[in-house]
Amino acid sequence: MKYTQLGRTGLKVSRLVLGTMNFGPQTDEADSHAIMDAALDAGINFFDTANVYGWGENKGRTESIIGNWFAKGDDRRDKVVIATKVYANMAADGDAWPNHDKLSALNIRRAVDASLRRLRTDHIDLYQFHHVDRNTPFDEIWQAIDVLVQQGKILYAGSSNFPGYKIAQANETAARRGGSLGLVSEQCLYNLAERRAEMEVIPAAREYGLGVIPWSPLHGGLLGGVIKKEVQGGRRASGRAADTLADPAARARIQAYEDLLDKHGLEPGETALAWLLTRPGVTGPIVGPRTAEQLRSALRAVELELGDELLAGLEEIFPGPGPSPEAFAW
Repeated sequence: MKYTQLGRTGLKVSRLVLGTMNFGPQTDEADSHAIMDAALDAGINFFDTANVYGWGENKGRTESIIGNWFAKGDDRRDKVVIATKVYANMAADGDAWPNHDKLSALNIRRAVDASLRRLRTDHIDLYQFHHVDRNTPFDEIWQAIDVLVQQGKILYAGSSNFPGYKIAQANETAARRGGSLGLVSEQCLYNLAERRAEMEVIPAAREYGLGVIPWSPLHGGLLGGVIKKEVQGGRRASGRAADTLADPAARARIQAYEDLLDKHGLEPGETALAWLLTRPGVTGPIVGPRTAEQLRSALRAVELELGDELLAGLEEIFPGPGPSPEAFAW
């Protein structure tokens, strides 16, 4: 495994991030524990979750599965950089009592204590704001975070799904307060097929020293050889991938992508991950394996070297927006 610093911090994290969203809803606890063991054995030390994972009546279940794994001992907790998130409505029926969601100081305090209990740990390494809260000022958010840092309950704060201007606003507020480290990471939708983050989010993250943690690196399976699997009678596309393939032009683009990689003897999913690892500012993409084999496939991407010819071919199929602000200014 290869490692890098998380943004401007001294924290060393693996170039792949283990996503745990499937733990509980699609992968039972025993298999989830086996995947986490395999990830740790492979050198992945960065695990990502959220308080809402488990969904519906099982919100919080994923954190509990991780907590039970930590409780098995063998230095599991000490070896892992654990990241979780706050914002969601945690009521099972979706009808949140006032102040039981979003980023008020009251909910942050309540949510972090609940996550600590489920994770069975005394601190969270990276506490991430899962979404922008337009009703809570950053002065209040940082006041709550600063207290948690002083109490030793969290070490770093990050954002998820933030636009560039909110990253700037958050960190300028932290700097003005003094003593606040501010955001150190941004978790955003970013992959070969979805590059809008290059317009504002990634430039802002790099300017403020945030590590970029892409989620959905295979764009809901679209970049994982979906057409080839369909032809071979395997798992059919669903969700975002199916919606995209319904557009003939988009389907032709994915076919060209798969043909290009077939020419180079490469697997689509592994290549999509490897491409993200070449992108400036990217700490590591989140991989969310449902099985041990999916984890092994993701691990191969770390060692994959993409030549200039292949990179040029990928750029031709999936052109980015270009440098900011030139891409939208003229």
